[in-house]
Amino acid sequence: MDTSNTNQPPGSPLTKGMKANITVCIVEDNSALRTTFASYVQESPGFQCIGAFETAEQALKGIPPLKPNVVLMDINLPGMSGIECVDLLKKGDPSLQIIMLTVYEDSEQVFQALAAGACGYLVKNTPPEKVLEAIQEVQSGGSPMSSHIARKVVQTFRQAGQLRKETEALAPREQQVVELLAKGLPYKQIALEMNISSGTVCTYIRRIYEKLHVNNRTEAVMKYLGGR
Repeated sequence: MDTSNTNQPPGSPLTKGMKANITVCIVEDNSALRTTFASYVQESPGFQCIGAFETAEQALKGIPPLKPNVVLMDINLPGMSGIECVDLLKKGDPSLQIIMLTVYEDSEQVFQALAAGACGYLVKNTPPEKVLEAIQEVQSGGSPMSSHIARKVVQTFRQAGQLRKETEALAPREQQVVELLAKGLPYKQIALEMNISSGTVCTYIRRIYEKLHVNNRTEAVMKYLGGR
């Protein structure tokens, strides 16, 4: 692939040919990868790479005036993270479509990026043609994800669903006990708050542990709050 048209300072616009149907900006701190993505997008019919940036700080200055249709955003950037950059870009332009690029498949980062406003999530070893398909998909209102990441998202939702089932199995009084445990109250104080005996509190707690499949109050509180 000829990348001569993308050998330029980070953050400068790319201006090869006529304006394409889908305009793209790239935010990637790895210069070789940034050049490769920019060159591939630029040389593909129906696409135009109009900006390539090395850092989130450069992107925040350079992307808004360019008004691209889609941004490919590295999640781990020097300085400000890609997730923070997404949040700020989306606040300035809610219609901007952003696809995250990452070498990690961490479900927590996936949800942080999606919560910040990202519309898709791809691993960096995704074949270039699949990246173009993802750009088209997100431009059409879709949410493209690499298969491994999509599987992690599904697994996380399944786990969350199971957690909700367990917490919903708690009776109202048992829920009240857990909420008082979360406030750090000792058993005797819980008994006073609920106007019951300490023995009854212990009975509730034993049932709570059984229903939530935990062994101590910290696990019970964390699981209950997570399920809610």
